[in-house]
Amino acid sequence: MTQLDDYERRILRELQRDGQQTVAELAAKIGLSASPCWRRIDRLEREGVIRGRVALVDRRKVGLSAHIFAQVRLNAHGRANLDEFAEAIRGFPEVLDAYVLMGTNDFMLRIVARDIDAYERFFDKLSRLPGVQEITSTVALSEIKSTSELPI
Repeated sequence: MTQLDDYERRILRELQRDGQQTVAELAAKIGLSASPCWRRIDRLEREGVIRGRVALVDRRKVGLSAHIFAQVRLNAHGRANLDEFAEAIRGFPEVLDAYVLMGTNDFMLRIVARDIDAYERFFDKLSRLPGVQEITSTVALSEIKSTSELPI
């Protein structure tokens, strides 16, 4: 874990809210001059605390109206090859997040698709992966909260 001082925490909170602001704008907001602010950002990037800066795209506005959570259970042979399944999942652009679970299911996937028909086609591909025993899909009806901001 990287030790963060108060300025670095403020930098991270501000960048999570708006990653496009200039170093000068950010420095003014947190009470530093631009040079020390830039050095702190540079260190946070080098240490991997800041993994990247991206544009957050509204999935619905680009035609991805289906939002699905799928729990995947692998058979005994499949569990012996979790890495193989994980590697296959990394290759599917429909899968936004994938987690290895402890409990009844082995993976939790967050998936987007154009519509339920498109998800059905994806489900067919997913179910054919070696070792897949069962997939339980839950379709999200509406979104109550969605954020990428961590509570720093």
